[in-house]
Amino acid sequence: MEAALKVRQQSKEPAQQSKQKHPPGLYLLFFTEMWERFSYYGMRAILTLYLTTALVSGGLGFEEGLAASIYGFYTGACYFTPLLGGYLTDRFIGKRLAITIGGITMALGNFVLFAEQSRWALYLGLALLILGNGFFKPNISTLAGDLYDKNDKRRDSAFTIFYMGINLGALFAPLVCGYLAEDFFKTTVNGLVHYGFKYGFLAASIGMILGQVAFNALANRYLGDIGKKPTGYTPSKKKVNQPKAPLTKQEKRRTAAILILAVFVVFFWAGFEQAGTSLTLYTQYFIDRQVFGWEVPISWFQAVNPVFIILLAPIISMLWVKLANTKRGDLAIPTKMGLGMILLGLGYMVLVLAVLQTGSDEHHILHKAPLLFIVVTYLFHTLGELFLSPVGLSMVSRIAPAKLASLLMGVWLASTGIANILGGQLAAFTQTLGYLEVFGLIGIMSIFFGFILLLISKKLVNMIE
Repeated sequence: MEAALKVRQQSKEPAQQSKQKHPPGLYLLFFTEMWERFSYYGMRAILTLYLTTALVSGGLGFEEGLAASIYGFYTGACYFTPLLGGYLTDRFIGKRLAITIGGITMALGNFVLFAEQSRWALYLGLALLILGNGFFKPNISTLAGDLYDKNDKRRDSAFTIFYMGINLGALFAPLVCGYLAEDFFKTTVNGLVHYGFKYGFLAASIGMILGQVAFNALANRYLGDIGKKPTGYTPSKKKVNQPKAPLTKQEKRRTAAILILAVFVVFFWAGFEQAGTSLTLYTQYFIDRQVFGWEVPISWFQAVNPVFIILLAPIISMLWVKLANTKRGDLAIPTKMGLGMILLGLGYMVLVLAVLQTGSDEHHILHKAPLLFIVVTYLFHTLGELFLSPVGLSMVSRIAPAKLASLLMGVWLASTGIANILGGQLAAFTQTLGYLEVFGLIGIMSIFFGFILLLISKKLVNMIE
């Protein structure tokens, strides 16, 4: 805490004005996370296409249902390893060292995917990406939280800004990596199309390296001593500050609230993360991608969500700040999250309307839905994400017991891991049950659980406070 105060006091602005500004360390973490997300979303945007494209066309030739399962397992595992990374950070290594270890490991993983196009290289590359993510993911978020006092009203605003860094990287990643894979390095020989997926993976690796160079060069200047020591380390000899001190009754209630909300988060992300699997495949086959005679690359649709995030995040951030300064106060965190789930469900209802307009026989696609349907779907999903995800990160960093801060952040992210694995299985069902049935089920369940969360919101607020 002293380090955090020291960083904030480095500003030469008057005290009253500095309270309204965010510390410069937030923007360093913003750009570090931006490059990591560039790496992650760059390879993710082309992963399903890489898996399902035929061997002779530069892919690995997996059947679509199996590819969806592999994708779900990979993205899910990326949210389980933060449990290990959080545990090690709480006890043995500083958050900044963990971020560096994770960044280097992820860069190597993407480089393996670039260097060798085979199934063994796929599994090795994904394993390195999963392991590196475990060190990086929980610590970058909790490090952002360390810049603020527990009751600082700027926290939700700060995490929304931080979330923009995530989505700035997520915006450029599909455009750059997707363009390299689907257009720039696309060749045609004897009528056979060959895609340059490996160059998309290379770009993702370079992005990760750039982020780590900047982070390690500027961390001491903008973060001071924050994140150098393990979370459980303290120079104080007071028993209450020792890592082995038992949790208080309030800490136990708050931990329970985090775990309850994590269950609801599973249902949200299982629907949201269809973007890289079933929504990608549906867009490939059933969305009319022609715009003024030019066909939009499939992977570029992965940039629609971050575009909306960047446009809407400042508005949502200002909304939370404005509500916090009113007599009524801000919306409760569980209320925001319940509304987020309902918005996700409404997005799927729009997609159901699109599916009702499309159709195919055994050999041909009879009719494609207008591009606007998938764009509006992503708009609702984005609004839901902004209501749920950044405030969830802010909540965990604020109310988690200090000795369990990184571990509980890992648990929070692990719930997203379960969701991704579940989402992969749901995506696989689209190949047997059909898109209408799966999209309709996801939409109805999201709205249902959103209303349940609204009903128990007051009880959860009492546990948090």
